[in-house]
This record gives sequence, structure tokens and C-alpha cells, in this order.
Amino acid sequence: MERVAIIGGTGALGYGLALRLARAGVPVTIGSRDAGRAGEAAERAAAALGGEAGGAALAGRENAEAAGAADIVVLAVPFASQAGTIQSIAEALAPEQLVLDATVPLAAAVGGKPVRTLGVWQGSAAQQAQELVPDGVAVVSGLHTVSGALLEDLDHELAEDVLLCGNRKADKQRAAALVERIPGLRCVDCGRLEMSRYTEQLTPLIIGLNIRHKAKAGIRIVGLPD
Repeated sequence: MERVAIIGGTGALGYGLALRLARAGVPVTIGSRDAGRAGEAAERAAAALGGEAGGAALAGRENAEAAGAADIVVLAVPFASQAGTIQSIAEALAPEQLVLDATVPLAAAVGGKPVRTLGVWQGSAAQQAQELVPDGVAVVSGLHTVSGALLEDLDHELAEDVLLCGNRKADKQRAAALVERIPGLRCVDCGRLEMSRYTEQLTPLIIGLNIRHKAKAGIRIVGLPD
């Protein structure tokens, strides 16, 4: 069983993922810049799960400590924090680790609207992440269209797709094996990491739809072979 660190695990998406993965029996460490906040989030998650954690470990650690002890590192931080967060954990990352990056360059990072995005010199937030991590650490992008609120609502039955982009098929399969431990989530291979410039743009679209229709929409791709 691969160990998972969720950097930004005290935020909505990160905390929801921690709940769902721990419920599925995955050993999860919630990471935060503040170890105390991470520990509080882990205790809150354990209490919310009760006896549903499947025997999985649930802990809270400072970001670099959490990342260094994991096989897969999920990056669930705002775009404004992405570069600084990666730089702060870079020395803890090692070859063969996988970073699953859920960052979206929303304009809200600079005080703009959450239904708009910022231009990223590298092409996408995920490509920026790949440039910043140490050599030998692979980045796969995904989870851009999954609601943190719905993940946290353990009574809600998920039924949506997670769009993954990455440069190696094996890395995407590894990310999919983790994500699909959450019932109701299906991963779809969307191509190389450069394609994340399109999948990241779906987040403001979904935000706009949810505001307009007072909903919590997700994405489902139809017509794919089983």
C-alpha cells in the first residue's frame, strides 16, 4: 500500500481527499505549513470517520516531513502558494516519488474572479510544478473538477471522472490506482502533461456553472470503452 501525503490537507479539497482515502484504507498524512493545524485536521478526520478508516493510519505533519515519508504526494494548494510550497518540500522529495498536482491558476490568486484563470509561462500549473520538483520526481495533474465539499460529505455517492495528464503512462496508472480507491471516481487518461493547460481551465467553468445553477457539478466523459 503506497503512503500518501496531502500537502494543503487542511483546505477543502485536501481534507476531503484525506477523508475519502483514509476511509478506503490508504495511509494518509495531512500536511500543512503549521504542524499543529495538520494534527488538528487529522484528529478531526479520524473523528469524522469513526470506525470507517479501514485500519489506515491518519496523521498530521509539517509539509516537508509529510512529503518525505510518502510515496505519493498530493499537492492541493492555491496557485499563489504552489511554487513556494514545492520549494519548501523539494529537499524532502526523492526520485520515484509521484506528485499528483491539483493546482489551478485561478485569478483569485491575485484578487481576481474565480471564474477566470491566469497565464502561466510554462503553459500550466502542472508544468510549472514539473519544472520545480527535483529530477526524477514525476508530476501528474488531476482532481481539478472534483468538489472538496462533496468529498467531505461522506453520505454523498460520487459518480464522476478525474482527468489525468502526465508524460508517462505508468505515472498516470499509479495516480489512477490511488484515486480510484475512492468509490465513484473513475480516472481518464487525457494525454501528456502539456494537456493540463486545458483540464485546468475546466475548474473556472465548473465554478461558474455551480454559481449559476446553485449546484455542485462534476465531469463525466461518455462513450469511452469500458
